Amino acid sequence: MNNNTFNPFRRLHFYAAWFITPLLITLTLSGTGFLFYPEVESYLYEKEFFGMSETKETQSMDEAIKEISAKYEGYSIGKISMMEEPYNSRVTISNENGDSRTIFLDDSNQIVSSQDPSNTYSYFMRNFHSSLLTESTFMRYLVELTACWTVFLIISGIYMTFKKKLLANKNKSKSLKFQKAHAILGIALAIPLMVIVITGIPWSVFMGSQIAKFGQEHPEIGRTELRYTPPQSDVDEIPWATRSLNQPASDDKTEANNNLNNPGQQSLESVIAKAQDEKISRPFSIVYPADEKGVFTVSKGSNTGVPGLDVSPYEETTAYFDQYSGNVIAKINFEDYGIIGKWFTWGIPLHEGHLFGMPNKILNLVVCIAFLGAITMGFLSWMRRMKQGESKTPRRVNKQWSLVAILALLILGIIMPLFGISILIIFVIETIVYYSSKNKRISSELSK
Repeated sequence: MNNNTFNPFRRLHFYAAWFITPLLITLTLSGTGFLFYPEVESYLYEKEFFGMSETKETQSMDEAIKEISAKYEGYSIGKISMMEEPYNSRVTISNENGDSRTIFLDDSNQIVSSQDPSNTYSYFMRNFHSSLLTESTFMRYLVELTACWTVFLIISGIYMTFKKKLLANKNKSKSLKFQKAHAILGIALAIPLMVIVITGIPWSVFMGSQIAKFGQEHPEIGRTELRYTPPQSDVDEIPWATRSLNQPASDDKTEANNNLNNPGQQSLESVIAKAQDEKISRPFSIVYPADEKGVFTVSKGSNTGVPGLDVSPYEETTAYFDQYSGNVIAKINFEDYGIIGKWFTWGIPLHEGHLFGMPNKILNLVVCIAFLGAITMGFLSWMRRMKQGESKTPRRVNKQWSLVAILALLILGIIMPLFGISILIIFVIETIVYYSSKNKRISSELSK
């Protein structure tokens, strides 16, 4: 029986590490930068988040909305985020060109300042982390492929550590010391790093969309009617698990000119009061009806991407109010989510580092630093072997891959389709090289 498992795993581990390390370092550094975006933005945008207007007179939220509409002509009101003290409330507006602004209101509902959300620290770091500032779909695929190969690096690294009995080796050479350090860090990081990778799946362009589609097609698992489009780190504040629900429609068929002047529409103050009657406390967001059949959507989310707006996953709720009567049409809580919705609701804030406060951030930070250390130890181990005159790259054992190696890669390829496609390409190349070398060897032996 062919037992060529170690060699292909070793070579795949080596070449994959070299191929994805630059992007891995970039993702780790940008992810580390994003961990503390609430603290950074609270410092950078202190006036916007916590400042007071020079106007001391108190006005209603409806009056504030009318003032914003008059001041920002050509913009429509998208949503209102009712914040908890000490944060200022936010009003998000946008125009037909796709430009948007965030207007900050103090506790008197007076305008404090405005901000272009695309120029904020969190937007920069999120875009840097997901697509290296390119907003390119191809780059997002490459980021997902890197995450897939990271899973393989973890698994293959653990396998080789125990296969080589590296931890029990008494050799005191500097090369082996770095290799041991690389292996020990890899084993220690295996579970937390795997968790971080898996909880990043909701943003992935391929796997995320497939999981979302599966959840929509299997209500007993999803129950959130997830759409085909996966979640992104830069969408609105509606909880991800209900963001793509088919919203219920209001009963009244009255035609509307826009979301502010719809005849018979409830006032914003009325909707806020209705939300409080439903035990929806601040912070929460209100999204205006999209048309005359739409509803007011009031939500609390655990993955808003807005400092001061996140809540515990257990507190997530989304309520739909008839825009004419103000009656609650439907209300969905965390308990109503399926396993996929609950997984994402927990996973996203865990990945971003705010599921359980500062300890979550510190834990993620330690994992990121240790991961960079593991990468460094692996590189130094390779450099030491070069100095000793040994092979710079793992030598290819010209044997067919073992059944164990093939099955392991096949399983990973099914779970992670992009990884499977890349492995298929590698396997074809390996097969060509194997038979080409074999034929050359046979030809050489015949010519003797």
